[in-house]
Formats: sequence, C-alpha cells, structure tokens
Amino acid sequence: MNIAIYTLTSQLHDEQAVNAVTREFLDSLEVEHDLRGADYADYGTHPLDLIYVRTGGTEGIFKRLLPELLAKSDRPFYLLTSGKSNSLAASMEILSFLRQEGHKGEIIHGSSAYIRHHIQMLEKAGEARHLLKGCRLGIIGQPSDWLISSHADREAVRRMLGIELIDISMQELLDEIAVTPQKEVAEQAPTEAIRRSLPDADRIYRALKGLVTRYRLQGFTIRCFDLLTTVHNTGCLALAKLNAEGIVAGCEGDVPALLTMMIAQKVVGVSGFQANPARIDPETGEMVFAHCTIPFNMVERYELDTHYESGIGVGIRGYMKEGPVTVFKVSGDLSRCFIEEGELIRNQAEADLCRTQQIIRLDDPAKASYFLTAPIGNHHIILPGHHREVLEQLLSI
Repeated sequence: MNIAIYTLTSQLHDEQAVNAVTREFLDSLEVEHDLRGADYADYGTHPLDLIYVRTGGTEGIFKRLLPELLAKSDRPFYLLTSGKSNSLAASMEILSFLRQEGHKGEIIHGSSAYIRHHIQMLEKAGEARHLLKGCRLGIIGQPSDWLISSHADREAVRRMLGIELIDISMQELLDEIAVTPQKEVAEQAPTEAIRRSLPDADRIYRALKGLVTRYRLQGFTIRCFDLLTTVHNTGCLALAKLNAEGIVAGCEGDVPALLTMMIAQKVVGVSGFQANPARIDPETGEMVFAHCTIPFNMVERYELDTHYESGIGVGIRGYMKEGPVTVFKVSGDLSRCFIEEGELIRNQAEADLCRTQQIIRLDDPAKASYFLTAPIGNHHIILPGHHREVLEQLLSI
C-alpha cells in the first residue's frame, strides 16, 4: 500500500462519533489507503505517510510523538484535516510548532476533489523518491572539458536522493568495446557511410550494456566525444536504445543532466530528451532545442544521420509528438531547479544543428529570460506532457 494514514485523536472526543466522521471523510476522498490508526510503529516506511488530525486538543500528543517520528523519517509532515471537530485549528498549531523547530510540513485541507488530487501528486512524488533511493549511476570518463559548471555534489546527491555516483574510466569502456564481437545490424540506413557505421555503433551499445551489468547501474552518463577519436563512431544510437530500455543514459558526462533524467524517469516513465537551446526568442518564449540523440520510446518516428559536429558515426533525428511538454533541470548540488511547461510546436531538420530539433514555446514567455540570466548549465531535459506539479512536490521532499 503506497498511502498510510495515521491518526491523532483527543480523548475528550467521543470515539464512536469520531470514527463515523473518519469513515465518511476518508470515503469521500476515494483514494486507496491503509488506515494505521494511532500505531506509528512503521511510520516513514511508505511512499506517502499522512497524519490525519481528527480532532482538536491533539497538539500536545503530537509534540510528545515528534521525537519518535523524526527518528523514523526525514520527510515533511503532511497533516490531513477534515475541517471538523477543530481539526484544522489543531493542525495549524502543530504546523506552526514544526516550523519553529525547523521542520517542513503542510496542511492538506479543502474540498474532497482538491484533497484527492493533492494526495495523488504527493503519492506519485513519494513513490518516485522511494524508487530513486539506492540507485547507482555511472560517470564514464568524467564530464566533457567544456562542461565547466556541470558537476555534482556527491554527498548532497546521496543524502537528498539516495543516489550513489560511480566513476568508470573511459579506458574500461574502450576495452569492453574491443572485446565485443561485431554483429550485423538489421537497420535501414540512408547512406552507405551510415550503413557501414552501424555495426560499430551497435558494439558501443552492447559494451555499454556490459558495463551497466558489471557495475549494477540504473543509468550513466558518458564522455561521448572521446569515442569520435578512439573508435571513430558515436554513442548516439546506443543512448537512444538504452534509454528506451529503461537504462537512463546521458551525453557528454553531464552529471546534473543525468540526475534530471533519472528523476524524470521515476516520475514520468521516460528519461527525457537531453538537449541544449540553440536559439531563444525572449519575447515570445519560443526556443529551439537540439541534440544528436533522443530515446526511441519518446518519438513517433526517427531517421538515421551522421553525428552533427563530426559528420561521422550514427546520429538520431527523432520526431516527437507535438503537444504539451515540460522543460526540466536540477543543479548538481540539488539546490536549484528549473521546471517550466510549454508546447512542442513542431519538429524540424535544419542542416546546421544537431539532428533532433524541437521548437518549443514556454507557457510563460517571461521564463525564457532564465536561459539568458541564470541557466543551470546548457543541457536541459524535455519531457512529454505537463509535470511541473509532481516534480515540484518531489523536489520539495
């Protein structure tokens, strides 16, 4: 059960009457839950724990209970109230006390529809946080030299997300590629040069998959431009396939982008399109994002081309369905994030940009100024659909 509901009740109130109100209130929410009552023994073990303040006069009970709860969980306290029996007033006093003590929390109160939606968002965020804990992410070859701001605070990542970052040398990947046998690839290629590049692009894919298994990784980022000079090919095809298989795979050794993609995958179910803005219109909020790979499970169709900057290997031109999108990025120390919703207006295929190109218009054009005044690196992650609310909930946790 993802949602556990614990209760706070004053002994001054009639138990039978309170139980009747409880049944009526919880039934009106129409959310599947496990009512744990006043037994807090397993508090903090569920993706979402709610404290239902059933009556007034419970402030002292909560204060005495607080040390036990803090020992079990470091998450915010979610105080559910029906608005009856002075439960809202008690919840306000409890939340005020929590803030005085330096703890996070909020009161969940309103119409049944509002509470139901808010709980569903909290549950989704809590489930994603639960899934992130214990993940192992590889950094293959370290960040590219030009990513001078795109590093991570490993301790903050471990403490706040429960993610461990694993260093893997580029040489280990090259050694893995060298011992990976070449196979024929049943893939249509538009040119003879791309057709000849496909078997080695596939070797990179299978070598990366070998490292994922060896190091028990849920994802990685790779210093992919090193492949251009060492094996004369690219990782674009490999990353497109691995992301589609559920292994989060990022470009250029960009660790904050990798963290953003990992969070996205646990919330949305896809890793997202790692891309950098190529053009921005700060007046309209319209911008072009481009990169040479995109997860195959995010596109309606794709074409093979060469890698843009080098003109060699295999790049991906993917066409994502037009419609709502979210632009997302977290900083390497998780102290900042950018989450804005918009629309994918169209895909394009200009010759002088990375192969996958998306024209996106932000819902709030003023937010485009962020990219010109305070960006979190150059790469940002494009997600299909609008997901700001649940992402903000997750990061607030």
